[in-house]
Amino acid sequence: MGKTADLTAVQKAIIDTLKQEGKTQKDISEQIGCSQSAVSRHLSGKSVGRKRCGKKRCTTTRGDRTLRKIVEKDRFQTLDDLQKQWTESGVQTSRATVHRCVQEMGSRCRIPQVKPLLNQKQRQKRLTWATEKQHWTVAKWSKVLFSDESKFCMSFGNQGARVCRKTGEKDMPKCLKSSVKYPQSVMVWGAMSAAGDGPLCFIKGRVNAASYQEILEHFMLPSAEKLHGDDNFIF
Repeated sequence: MGKTADLTAVQKAIIDTLKQEGKTQKDISEQIGCSQSAVSRHLSGKSVGRKRCGKKRCTTTRGDRTLRKIVEKDRFQTLDDLQKQWTESGVQTSRATVHRCVQEMGSRCRIPQVKPLLNQKQRQKRLTWATEKQHWTVAKWSKVLFSDESKFCMSFGNQGARVCRKTGEKDMPKCLKSSVKYPQSVMVWGAMSAAGDGPLCFIKGRVNAASYQEILEHFMLPSAEKLHGDDNFIF
């Protein structure tokens, strides 16, 4: 306690009142809970606010106006895009500075919520699987043939794209972007091991037991023969 900059307007008024009542500076400081030097500085008229600390702001008001125009031109730009355009306009800043300045404008990059990929039961099964194999050697892992399938969307769907907007602007035309309920996508299956990877299988329609058996017959077995030859392998 005790620096003059810490005194509030109420404390300063109390100091003036107690001084008029004839109280000493020591009594006043003890009564309002501040240092005696703070009371003395206030009464002598030498009270000044605490100097602003921290690094000097690297952007100007003109530069901030330029950034605002860049943001409003396209609300779906990433921070990297904003930094690039702002730099091209003559303002040298970091990505963190761009983020801070956008927030100071009252805008936020709305990020779609992502659901957790695994539940507790699935995480426990994976942990058990990993614990059982934690002592496998490199030679044994080199015999393993991994496979997986993944869906690749050709355009964004219900999840949407990030938009930089202020509160209350969600219905503005500039902050809206068309989407499709069922975006075009492709399902791909592939296999790999320490020896390399096998050919990709582009899956049409849903994967059921029959179609998966065909994938194993026409793609997994040729991949295993290519990567492991006549040696034993673990799928």
